[in-house]
Amino acid sequence: MKIAETNTAAAELVWLKSSYSGAEGGECVEVAPSPGTIHVRDSKDKTGPSLRVASEGWAAFVEFAAQG
Repeated sequence: MKIAETNTAAAELVWLKSSYSGAEGGECVEVAPSPGTIHVRDSKDKTGPSLRVASEGWAAFVEFAAQG
């Protein structure tokens, strides 16, 4: 996992928020897929740093999280 140095490239990504996220904000993250990488950022700080996670690592995380 890496923290992006700048968000120049991240600004060009298509960011998606979970359908579980409410309109009131709260503690939400957004993800943006790109070839081989999933970008993750805080939805309340869109200009802040983002994480870059390898697609395989993200898939393992989602599978683990779905188990409860």
